[in-house]
Amino acid sequence: MLAALSRLPAGALLFAGSLLLSFAALAQAPVAATPPPSVAPAVATVGSAPDYRGTLVLHVDLTDLDRRLFKVRETIPVTPGPLKLWYPQWLPGNHAPRGPIDALAGLIITANGERVEWTRDPLDVYAFHLTVPPGASALEVAFQYATPAVKEQGRIVATPEIVGLQWNAVVLYPASRSMAGTQVQASIQLPPDWDAASALAEVARSGDLVSYEVVPLETLVDSPVFAGQHFRKVALGEMNGAKVRLNMVADSDAALLATTPQLTLHAKLVSEAQALFGARHFDRYDFLLSLSDQFSGIGLEHHRSSENGVSSEYFTEWDKKQIERSLLPHEFVHSWCGKFRRPAGQSVGNFNTPLQNELLWVYEGQTQFWGQVLASRSGLWSQPFTRESIAYIAATLDLNRPGREWRSVQDTVYQPILTARRPLSHTSYQRTEDYYNEGLLIWLEVDSQLRELTNDTRGMDDFARAFFGPQAGMPDNSFAPLPFRFGDVTAALGNIAPYDWAGFLRSRLDGHGPGAPLKGLERAGWKLAFTDKPTEYVKGVEERTKLSDFLFSLGISIEKEAALAEVVWGSPAFKAGLFKGDTLVAVNGLSYKPERLKAAIKMAQEDQKPIELLLKNLDHYRTVKVSYTGGLRYPTLVRIDSNKDRLTTILSAKTP
Repeated sequence: MLAALSRLPAGALLFAGSLLLSFAALAQAPVAATPPPSVAPAVATVGSAPDYRGTLVLHVDLTDLDRRLFKVRETIPVTPGPLKLWYPQWLPGNHAPRGPIDALAGLIITANGERVEWTRDPLDVYAFHLTVPPGASALEVAFQYATPAVKEQGRIVATPEIVGLQWNAVVLYPASRSMAGTQVQASIQLPPDWDAASALAEVARSGDLVSYEVVPLETLVDSPVFAGQHFRKVALGEMNGAKVRLNMVADSDAALLATTPQLTLHAKLVSEAQALFGARHFDRYDFLLSLSDQFSGIGLEHHRSSENGVSSEYFTEWDKKQIERSLLPHEFVHSWCGKFRRPAGQSVGNFNTPLQNELLWVYEGQTQFWGQVLASRSGLWSQPFTRESIAYIAATLDLNRPGREWRSVQDTVYQPILTARRPLSHTSYQRTEDYYNEGLLIWLEVDSQLRELTNDTRGMDDFARAFFGPQAGMPDNSFAPLPFRFGDVTAALGNIAPYDWAGFLRSRLDGHGPGAPLKGLERAGWKLAFTDKPTEYVKGVEERTKLSDFLFSLGISIEKEAALAEVVWGSPAFKAGLFKGDTLVAVNGLSYKPERLKAAIKMAQEDQKPIELLLKNLDHYRTVKVSYTGGLRYPTLVRIDSNKDRLTTILSAKTP
């Protein structure tokens, strides 16, 4: 999953602790849905048998948009006796046990027309225990998925114009060490005149009823659906015969009006990925892209598709929205890095076994690296904009020196589990999911080191082709995962250029160095510097986040309503006593405006006097003086003339 921007207040998702009583009452109502085509189930073996085998029949009615309810009917082949059903908990790409079980409501189970009582496991709340009565061969399961009604409850996945269906939210499955024998025949009921896209192959459409191919449960969960009233599908090209499509849903038809040059850049992303990896491990690939200001943004990888959410002006305000254009490259890379090649600890038998995160600096860190490289190579980002992004990442990580003193980047891989991406009080000190962006800098250093060791004849492109590309004994269209361990990574690097790669990587991952790892950037011919004018990337961050960025001067970022979104630990603002809960009321005696604070920072540089701020916290007001005379500062990169410009080579297109 993509870290939305390189610097955001940690976490944007809030989860509701309970459902409204009205939802609970509504959940008891019968579900009126068109039944799916019947599927002859395989023989189910449950109870004392170690693994389940059978075909679940799953139907989801998406038409109740007024109440944002997904209505679920499921048939589960069973044999009599004790049975445990699981609701998926550990979801690939989430890196944490975040299955949205709080939104499951109205669970009613019957067999042969009689109700079967269930109890929740007291130690595993994602597990439901029941006893299948004698003579029963199938369970009929009905429930509702009460999607978030407001953003405070979680991601908005249903609006009057758009629905995003993640199958893990609407399925119960028999507990089993391995899901390999669990097949699913799924169907959906769409609102009238809507269209839908998924990596799943459609086997039938009857009006607004869509039926999909029978697939393993793992494939189903890895193949979400985007559906909408305003829908457009564009072919982006092929990779060794596999079609790649851009499927778009939007708040309005106007948002879908992409120009030919804009779509050409997205098509070039496909050709650049082909040139990079040399193979594709899917039979087709579907970008699912929402262009909306109501449907929540997302960046979530899947093997044959990805869920991507951008603003409604992605195409219509193309120049202003450049910052959003690295999302699709990042998620596309995940088909190779994270899905095909995935850490061994992420390759488990079911959705209720914990995933191990220790190699997320490869899974996400290298994807962050390749995502920005492909954004540049495809032209979705300009090279100057890409350099500005790298500068912002490097400067931000370098600010977090106090946090680096106590916490390694290796330890940050557990952050999704620790916080579920909730906001932090002191992000720069506590550290957030730094394995994304620090991973980018580490892999840039690896690239520079490889080039230095081989007289610039080899680099990370060679690693990508060897590690993620064609594999001996595996057909190109196979999407069976190929797990890896730390030793596999270092061995692959050693095959490109002999070196102590294990020692190199462990020193970067486990160390407590004073600042960000910038040696790779310098080996690539560039160094971090600062300018007194916001770069285009900074402008993009401010526009996207609605924050005013003073992180690299005073050490604060400020929300549109003048609340402090961040106070950097150890910064001038921090030393003056500013806190994340403060609201900035006035600057040097005048009511706060971003322009006035900028003017005050410039004045302090000239007259060397402290900046006076009036702050409000709860019902209390206080005046503080911030001693800072360094002027406005925004990160950028400048050339090191004595070093070879490897960064330009890394970011340059490999196809015409």
